[in-house]
Amino acid sequence: MVVEMIGALINKLGIIIILAVIISKIGIFKKLLIKKNANLKEKFFLAIIFGTIGILGTYSSVPVQGALANTRVVGVMVGALLGGPFVGIGAAVIAGGHRYLIDIGGFTAVACGISTMVEGMIGGYFYYYIKHKKNKWIYALGIGVVAEIVQMGIILLVARPFADALALVQIILVPMVFVNAVGIALFVGILENIYKEQERIAAGQAEKALKIANLTMPYFRQGLTPEVAKNVVAIIYEIADAGAVAITNEREILAHKGLGEDHHIGMEPLRTMATKEVIASGKHQIINQSRGIYCAEKGCPLKSAIIVPLKEQKKTVGTLKIYKSEEYNITHLDEELALGLGQLFSTQIEVSKVAAQEKLLVDAELKTLQAQINPHFLFNAINTIQSFMIIDGKKAKLLLTSLATLFRKSLSIQEDFVDFSTEIDHIKSYLEIEEARFGDRLQVDFQLQREHKVKLPPLILQPIVENAVIHGILPKKEGGVITIRSRENVKECVVEIQDNGLGMAEEVLGNLFKEQREQNSVGLMNVHKRLVNLYGEGYGLIVHSREGTGTTVEIRIPVAVP
Repeated sequence: MVVEMIGALINKLGIIIILAVIISKIGIFKKLLIKKNANLKEKFFLAIIFGTIGILGTYSSVPVQGALANTRVVGVMVGALLGGPFVGIGAAVIAGGHRYLIDIGGFTAVACGISTMVEGMIGGYFYYYIKHKKNKWIYALGIGVVAEIVQMGIILLVARPFADALALVQIILVPMVFVNAVGIALFVGILENIYKEQERIAAGQAEKALKIANLTMPYFRQGLTPEVAKNVVAIIYEIADAGAVAITNEREILAHKGLGEDHHIGMEPLRTMATKEVIASGKHQIINQSRGIYCAEKGCPLKSAIIVPLKEQKKTVGTLKIYKSEEYNITHLDEELALGLGQLFSTQIEVSKVAAQEKLLVDAELKTLQAQINPHFLFNAINTIQSFMIIDGKKAKLLLTSLATLFRKSLSIQEDFVDFSTEIDHIKSYLEIEEARFGDRLQVDFQLQREHKVKLPPLILQPIVENAVIHGILPKKEGGVITIRSRENVKECVVEIQDNGLGMAEEVLGNLFKEQREQNSVGLMNVHKRLVNLYGEGYGLIVHSREGTGTTVEIRIPVAVP
């Protein structure tokens, strides 16, 4: 009897497993499951889907002594384990309420309705336990066994007469525990494959984006010119899955590679209305149909596109366009790639304008400071972000934001003085990247007295912090701590940047601000000269250092700027 029932339930379970395979291929369902922070509406939709699967399990049941052996719990538990408590309990209410309210026979209707609710709660509870586990299907198997045993207990407690309930449990215990636990594990395993597939795709896309970034970076430093655009679109076209790639300025096509080369020709006026709209609005567009591209050439093979603005400061100076040869073929990954490249290229375009920004600082030495944003730091940061893309996508996104913030603030300063909080934010963006790179070897302690109202010259603190990281902490095998303190009195704001790193010998310290200085002290010398030029000799840097112990640099800023 037990063997025959297991076979019958497996046959019924097969329908649900086939359904799992089908829905795992549906785009909208995949997006809902992959999305880590689903909103209430999306969770409600998932609850309906898994609740419906639970109802299907009820109808594909095996009659046993006036009751039903079924696979209802599979849909409910899978929804709870993958979607969380809201989805699990919602699915349980749907499937369990259906079992209780709909007259489909059996003396266990109440018990089954209650047990379905309880199993949804159990799955919701264990969701937090297996959320970050690999091979969730293994855990799902054990949780399924526990949940089904709980269901048998509820049947014994609630269903009456007790003798009939006991006889029923003796028959269905092994078949339902075995088949449903295996079914839950299989279902979770199939859907879990969605996550793994997406991670593989994301890792490949990240590698592709970083490769393009590394190859194109040297070109954009020369500015947005036809020759630069020609080289860049050739690189993108070769690496990206695109029908064509183009770069424009505000008026002309600078370069076009791929389909449509016969009429989308460099140095000719813009041909597509969509490009003109992006330049006018400064917002990217996704065009899914050829008529949306508005190309005047009949028979143009470009059917869909994403057009991203290239910006210098807040002004749109051109566009990056990635085309496809089929309609509705711009994927979410295409969009992410284009937006990421657009942001990187915009930053590089701004870098190319550094020579024209000498007036941004009183002593015209901004260029020297910006030159210290070393290319090695950029490539190291990119490598760090690449590694986090595979193991921690959320952290990678935060680091990428910090990197973009760091460069934008370094290259787009338009005031002679900035708020204290702005300079601190700049330091934090830099340190977030360095802390991610070096882990426990670098620790940072902010001891800021309060929100200072004082204004100070831009890029005054960051070079000192960078000097402490590179020359103080990192050469030590065990690393160390950088402490940033601030205090303010009536006359001045005092900032101390202290590290417990290698420190300096007395001879080096004595020659620190002399013209014949070591290359490593260029950043300190630059800041020192700027402070002296602005506020007078009494406001240069004060440096205390002891070899093997560490270094403290004191910066004093008058509250009233002269």
